[in-house]
Amino acid sequence: MYRFLRVVLISAAWVLCALHGRAQIVARDSVAISADSVRRAFDDRPYFGLYKDNYFIFGTSIGSRPTRENSNVKFQISISQRLTKSVLPWNTYLFLFYTQKVLWNVLEKSMPMVDLNFNPGIGLVKPLFVKNRFIGKLMLLLEHESNGRDGLASRSWNKVSVGANVMIDPNFIVHGKFWIPIVDGQYNKDILDYSGVYQVGTSFFSNDRRFGASVTLVKRRGWELNYNTIVELNYRLFKRDNQYLFLQYYNGYGEFMLNYNRFTSSLRVGIVIKPEIFSDY
Repeated sequence: MYRFLRVVLISAAWVLCALHGRAQIVARDSVAISADSVRRAFDDRPYFGLYKDNYFIFGTSIGSRPTRENSNVKFQISISQRLTKSVLPWNTYLFLFYTQKVLWNVLEKSMPMVDLNFNPGIGLVKPLFVKNRFIGKLMLLLEHESNGRDGLASRSWNKVSVGANVMIDPNFIVHGKFWIPIVDGQYNKDILDYSGVYQVGTSFFSNDRRFGASVTLVKRRGWELNYNTIVELNYRLFKRDNQYLFLQYYNGYGEFMLNYNRFTSSLRVGIVIKPEIFSDY
């Protein structure tokens, strides 16, 4: 057991150090963010940056006895690349996105990576302003998601997605995303019944930006009140760093693509590195 945990900790440190070199730290204590400062940030920032949360977490299933099979590592690496030097028509920017999510059974013999999900995308991002204050952004994306396998284990689909993140106030953000699916995977034709048709959520931050919490609901297809639920808590370790202690609770279907139609309820803890201003989902 000690050897397995040691491997997990060393791997986590390697991933987080690599990402930390790319992370951007912004002022967290300002009440409002001006339009000019945001436009300068988009134009002057490095082309390469973070997209969604980048995390490394370990945990187990809830409601059943922990075993080597249901206790595992989940980690996500998510980056963005701005493709345009300056603003496009309608005050938009063109971005290339890439997210990779991995389920790693570190307690089993040979420590297999059970499922790898690849999610590249390209799309337009439009910052939103009200009275010269930055309040969020709109996104129009073309996305692909698959697990890179062939045969019976192959899973894939495509989405035309429209999303928004809106700051109700400096401590409270609402976000939503819906998509037009193009399901091309032969063995996941019913993926909308499990991985959903849209998502909504909210995020809260303390005044000093040290503590944060978020809830995301992913609506599965149908008229029933059937949602996949994701609850996340984070606490910033050091005031000037962009690394947080992180807890994630997942309840529902579609956490990973291989077994997208299998219900899971899991709790994991670890470390997360967050993008500038707020996270994407």
